[in-house]
Amino acid sequence: MYPELREERIHGTKEFPFSCYHLHDMPAFFQIPVHWHPEVEIIYVRSGSLKIIIEGEEYEATGGSVYFVNPGELHFMGSSIPGVDYHTLLFPLEFISFQTDDLLETEFLLPLRNHELLLHHNLSHEKSCPDIISLIREILSVRQLPNTLSGHFRLRILLLSLIQKIASCGTINPMGSKRNDPMQREILTYLQYNYTEPLRLETLAEQFHLSEKYLSRYFKQHFHLTLTQYLMHLRLTHACHLLESTSLPVTEVALQSGFPNVSHFIRCFHRTYQMSPLQYRKQLPYQ
Repeated sequence: MYPELREERIHGTKEFPFSCYHLHDMPAFFQIPVHWHPEVEIIYVRSGSLKIIIEGEEYEATGGSVYFVNPGELHFMGSSIPGVDYHTLLFPLEFISFQTDDLLETEFLLPLRNHELLLHHNLSHEKSCPDIISLIREILSVRQLPNTLSGHFRLRILLLSLIQKIASCGTINPMGSKRNDPMQREILTYLQYNYTEPLRLETLAEQFHLSEKYLSRYFKQHFHLTLTQYLMHLRLTHACHLLESTSLPVTEVALQSGFPNVSHFIRCFHRTYQMSPLQYRKQLPYQ
């Protein structure tokens, strides 16, 4: 596993490790760059068009489709067409485990957590897909209920039923499945370690003993972003973290995030978030 690519966002709480995200009204072009997390992720597209890439396999998801991401799998999604509306459910398999060495744990949940067992990614054409969608919709309604013991019971029962339905679609042999080649992870790991440095395409090409032209084409083909776009995402994400968690001046935030000067940082920040870094900091809840 590559800890440098792990998504650092905390999903849910220690007492209730379940999260549901609803993404809609996105800009004409958006992309959630490549990442992984130990939780399973279930993506339900209600309407619109969403491109999903899971371990190198590309899918064009449309309204009424469902996709499953196994624990630890590299994945990202995005769209160049406005109007996509989708939900994601994330939770660790421990949340629905009985924490005993029973058949369900030893033959299914534990192998799934340990990447010895994989579930199918694309569930959209399975006979059970309408049942899966029905369960997802019920989960979406249950999560709005008060945080009570009965609510926890109901949610876990629904999640168990959902995983059972997904598992009925079949499993994949991990040894026979198509996985990302090592260079993809090596490139992403290198960028994660060095994005605050003044990286350029020629620097990265030299690092991996490749031509600039080949590396540029390879990056775009596998990650559906240019190297410049991906570096911008990493730097702006880090800048947002510094704005949220420190009182550093904007100039220092820019330099610590890998921008050559504050003017360039402010222009890029405003282009992405439609506000200045100072405005971003002022609108935080605790300010």
